[in-house]
This record gives sequence, C-alpha cells and structure tokens, in this order.
Amino acid sequence: MDRVMHSPNAVMVADKISFHEHQGGFLVRLLFLTVTAWLSVDARAQETPAWEPAGVFWEARLRPHMNEKPDWYAGDEAVRIADNVLLYQCDSGGWPKTLGFKQRYNTTAVVDEKDRPALLAAKSRTDSTIDNGSTFTQIEYLAHVFTATKQQRFKDGCVKGIDYLLAAQYDNGGWPQFHPRPRDKDYLNRIKSNRDTKDYFAHITFNDDAMISVLRLLRRIALNDPAYAFVDTARRSRCEKAVAKGIDCILKCQVLVAGKRTVWCAQHDSKTLAPAGARVYEKVSLSGHESVSIVRFLMGVESPSPQVIEAVQSAVAWFEESKIKGIKVVDKVDPSKPGGRDRVVVADPEAEPLWGRFYEIGTHQLIFSGNDGVVERSLAEVEPARRTGYMWYCTTPADLLATAYPAWQKKFAPGKNVLTQGVSHP
Repeated sequence: MDRVMHSPNAVMVADKISFHEHQGGFLVRLLFLTVTAWLSVDARAQETPAWEPAGVFWEARLRPHMNEKPDWYAGDEAVRIADNVLLYQCDSGGWPKTLGFKQRYNTTAVVDEKDRPALLAAKSRTDSTIDNGSTFTQIEYLAHVFTATKQQRFKDGCVKGIDYLLAAQYDNGGWPQFHPRPRDKDYLNRIKSNRDTKDYFAHITFNDDAMISVLRLLRRIALNDPAYAFVDTARRSRCEKAVAKGIDCILKCQVLVAGKRTVWCAQHDSKTLAPAGARVYEKVSLSGHESVSIVRFLMGVESPSPQVIEAVQSAVAWFEESKIKGIKVVDKVDPSKPGGRDRVVVADPEAEPLWGRFYEIGTHQLIFSGNDGVVERSLAEVEPARRTGYMWYCTTPADLLATAYPAWQKKFAPGKNVLTQGVSHP
C-alpha cells in the first residue's frame, strides 16, 4: 500500500503517534489513515475535486465513517458520500482504487457537475479491484447508509457489489486482485514497462488482506449479520458457499515444507495454487505478515473441521519458530537519504520479538529486495527508497500468539497447545 502523507497536519500527527509501518502492521496503518482522513475530510470537502493526486485510497476516505452512530448514516453528509460511492462504482459492480496510476478517487468531495460526465464515462473501466480496501469497503459503507435511509439505490449498489465479489471468485475458491483482467491502457503499460511478475493481478491475493477481507464480509452476510439483513436468502446462500470454497482454497494453499504445513505466500498461482511472486520486490516466500490474518480468519470458523484445526496449529507453530529476537527496526533522520530519513536494524537484547515479511521457502532465511529485483539477505542492502517505503518486518503475529491462539486452542484443541508442546505432522 502506498503511504498517505496528505497534509502538514497529517505529518504532525504521524510524528506524534510515532508511526512505524514496519512495526505496526495493518492496524497501525489503519489508525494513521483514519487520523489523516479525519484531519482533512471536513476542511477539504467543499474545495477538493472529485479526483486527487496519488496517496489517498478508499480505506483512508471511508474508514473514518465505518463506526459512526446509526443516525449519522441518515444525515446529508453520509448520503452525499454514498452517492459519490455509487458514482464511482464500475459497471462490473466493483470499484477501482484509481482513475489511473496518478489519480485516486475522492469519495468525500462535493462533485462538480462539470466532472460528472468524465466520472460516468469511467464506469466502463475494467480495473475493479479488492486491493487497497476497494470494493468490500464501499459495500460495507453502502450497507450502513441503506439501513439508515432505506433508499433503494444504496441497497442496489451494495447488492451489485456483493454480486461482483461472488462473480470474481475462482472455481478453486480464491480471489484475484483484479476482476475482470485489467484491459485499460494504464495497467497494460505498467505490466510492459517494469519487472513485476507477469499477470500477478490474476494471482490469488492474500497480500494486504485482500482475499481475507472479502471472506470476512461474505461470512458476515452468510451468518445473517443484522447490518446485511436486507440481503435475500438466495444471495445469502451463495455467500455461504463462497466462504466454504474460500476456506478450502486457503487450506490447499498452505505451503508444505519437508512435509510440514507452514504458512502462506502473499500470492498464490490462480491455477496451481503454488506460491507466486508479485511486484518485483515481492518474491515467492512465506509471509510473516499476511499469514496472520489468514490464521485469524480460520480461527473465526464456528465449527472448524480437523483440517482447519490442523492448519491453525501448524501455522501458529511456524510463527513461534520464526520469531526474531535481539533486534529492533529504527527509523532515523538522515538528510542524505530520499525523504530525509533512513530505516536501520540495530541490536537490542530487550526488544520485543519481530517477524520478517518474507521467509525464503526451504532455507527459512529472511529475504529482501529492491526495485532491481535482486534478492538480498539484509535490509541494509536494499536501496534507501525501498528500504523505507515498504514493511519488511512486523509484530503482527505477537498478539496472535499471546491472546488469540490461547483462547482458540482451549475451545477447539484442548490439551494440544503447540506453543508448549510443538505440533505433530502426519
């Protein structure tokens, strides 16, 4: 995900909360996005165009409004934003994250009528995606507004989005980053002009919690969550089947190393389910970050099968074995580097455990890479811009091991705590 450095106030807030993407993972990033959007939305709503420079995604614009009081969603601001969401919805039923690679949609802006024809024309684009919070975020927001207003257009847009997600699912249960395959000029040119893995947009995408976020949404619908009470029985049944297929896909994607189940790659091949690369610096590997959300999702299965229990147990054991102790990652001021800062790994015997973003399959060594695509063995070997512009270490597994797993294990695997006993493999 791209960073949001949206305004001077946002930068100030970032400094005050000591934002470190490599240590906070998705939740800290989401907090940062929420704060920056909160600082900017009201002040800019009357003056910002319907699209804006790169750096602001759906999650930043809509997430601050996902937990408003129920009566807020019936208000003028909520309805205006919901109408913008409908305006940006593609004919496919999904939403893009950009107008191209240079402009993001601005969901909270007051749309100038002179911009409307261009926005309507953009509906035919083929770049609907589940990346960067797109589509599932808009569906959730429209559900809130329909529940509060009962205005049919919001229900229609929400249901159209749900149908898009159902249509985008592969027969094997996975979801691609984009559906349908992008045919727009911006995307095709990008594929041709860099060294990213060919057609990685079509891979089953766990990266940045894309597929897992879709599954969470569909599971809520399948379980008759009150927020989606308006969804008809037939569509709810389709969501239930899609979730079951998604879980089956997750189980089949779990990577085996020397006969042992481990975790997942951030992407998997859409046909073979094998681990797959994506952007030039995102290599085939075991993910110490994305795998956390996958495990948490599996822990949320109400009546887990023996296969689901084994998948969770094996992954948790892998996380325990993959802890990195005695170091910490520090952002420091360095005027000689791009952006005036650098990121370094330093020794610290008292530091909390870290996990790498990417572990090489087979050797279990950490791997890093820059925009040249060369695999490196330390963060220091990556060029400064990529070193500081990507999350190479994380702490996201810590709470999984300390809190979520013990509660789950007592309920579903009593007497079989892999943190204390290890795990047996068939």
